[in-house]
Amino acid sequence: MANLPSSARVVIVGGGIVGCSVAYHLAKRGVTDVVLLERKQLTSGTTWHAAGLVGQLRATNNLTRLAQYTTNLFATLEQETGQATGFQQRGSVSIAPNEERFEELKRGASTARVFGLEVNIITPQDVKDLVPLARVDDLVGGVHLPNDGVVNPIDVTQALAKGARSAGVKIFENVKVERILTKDGRATGVQTEFGTITADAVVNAAGMWARELGDQVGATVPLHAAEHFYIVTEGVEGISPSMPVLRDPEGCGYFKEDAGKLLVGWFEPVAKPWGMKGISEEFSFTSLPEDFEHIAPLVENATHRMPILAETGIRLFFNGPESFTPDDRYLLGEQPEVKGLFVAAGFNSIGIQSSGGAGKVLADWIVDGRPPMDLWDVDVRRVMPFQRNRSYLHDRTVESLGLLYAMHWPFRQPETARGVRRSPFHDRLAARGACFGEVAGWERTNWFAPEGKKAEYEYTYGRQNWFEYSAAEHRATREGVTMFDQSSFGKFMLEGPDAERIINQVSANDMSVANGKIVYTQWLNERGGIEADLTVLRVASDKYLVVTAAATQVRDYMWLKDHIGEDDRAVLTDVSSGHAVLSIMGP
Repeated sequence: MANLPSSARVVIVGGGIVGCSVAYHLAKRGVTDVVLLERKQLTSGTTWHAAGLVGQLRATNNLTRLAQYTTNLFATLEQETGQATGFQQRGSVSIAPNEERFEELKRGASTARVFGLEVNIITPQDVKDLVPLARVDDLVGGVHLPNDGVVNPIDVTQALAKGARSAGVKIFENVKVERILTKDGRATGVQTEFGTITADAVVNAAGMWARELGDQVGATVPLHAAEHFYIVTEGVEGISPSMPVLRDPEGCGYFKEDAGKLLVGWFEPVAKPWGMKGISEEFSFTSLPEDFEHIAPLVENATHRMPILAETGIRLFFNGPESFTPDDRYLLGEQPEVKGLFVAAGFNSIGIQSSGGAGKVLADWIVDGRPPMDLWDVDVRRVMPFQRNRSYLHDRTVESLGLLYAMHWPFRQPETARGVRRSPFHDRLAARGACFGEVAGWERTNWFAPEGKKAEYEYTYGRQNWFEYSAAEHRATREGVTMFDQSSFGKFMLEGPDAERIINQVSANDMSVANGKIVYTQWLNERGGIEADLTVLRVASDKYLVVTAAATQVRDYMWLKDHIGEDDRAVLTDVSSGHAVLSIMGP
């Protein structure tokens, strides 16, 4: 029986690389009264079978900064802790067999330079020089990031754990957390099979189990596991131990030198969700059954790119689960439904390269009570309660696994799990040729197709098919009058004797206006930063209707709710689904 403490400042649930990173970084901030609980052994969920790729370029500047931080941390962690990490800065090469993919890579390279990364746009011959085993005669070009790396996931996790332990963090294996404890909407600790630990904060870093753990206390953690495949060959003659990671997004695959062998993995466009009936209690360092029929086309693509595969034996066909989120971005931060409950989960197969940065900023968030930078892309407050639905998650996961290597077209729309939220005018808009996009589950009209044209996107990096249709809508608005369906907006009703004082407290503009007056305003934080950008309608002397963006509905609702004191005479209600919004615009 584990000799657990009865209390801690922070309890972390989950001993994968992310949970250990949070523990390590809390200790770096001087918070050492930390207990990490792992249901089996460290890394035994999904960390152990990760490929260990450490890329740096992400979609935004701040996420790239976090990935850079991870790389720099891994480069010094072995020296700091004395625990080997297997980190090597081999670089990476991404290739394009057509002009459209090359355009995407070049745009990514331009972004990388802006973000301060070293990057080179290279020719097919350059690709051959860097990766001699690759076929390049059908390539247009590529991009080389020389400072990307690889790492041993188990070793680097143990290094983070060792660093945390040496600072005083307590780590317990073979301790299952049965549930998170709450009181009055706040996390107060955890119930384990060996007893209760009270805590000021709880971190849900439970990986594939994070959604189930969050569900117990009404916290939205929308992720779903999927089968994830790679192979490891027999020894490959002539392969260089310093070979850069080769990414072939058009072939859905990546290639990594692995102790004289070749590891080949995939992000296929039609994935296999897994774990629909729950995950076995005994799951630990567990692999899933092979499915060669599923990966056969992917192996064919890989053999085309690396012809040596045709004459090399396969030592291992590996299939292991990984968790994916509806928008292919991980979940980080304080749960809006439960104060003091933080989440770090759903890393969409980039958990290794995200672990250092994510662990650092979450530790800062816990200690300081606020995120240290703009983390909206991964902030858990972006997700909607309906996204906990298992059927929705199953259907979206079929698509989301492959998004990492899919073409990232401008205005690309998801194809699966659509139609969850619709305005009362949806059918009328569809009948008039509306092409719908999705935001926060809402089907929203992005543009109208003229009669005889399909209301479908034709994706390209140039002018897409809807540009002229949209221009006609703009002209109609500027020169005449148009009506917009904006029913997807988030809508909150604040009412009570103290409503006017509260709304004035959080708003930059004066809300003491006449009934029926609409005020555009911003909500600011104590540092002068912008928390929300929205409009407020004074409905009555003691009632205000707040209208905000669909994507920030949860975040903005909680910001206002958090500013209503226990003794304030006011009630806040989310009325988003109860009211439609129509806007009439024009000169």
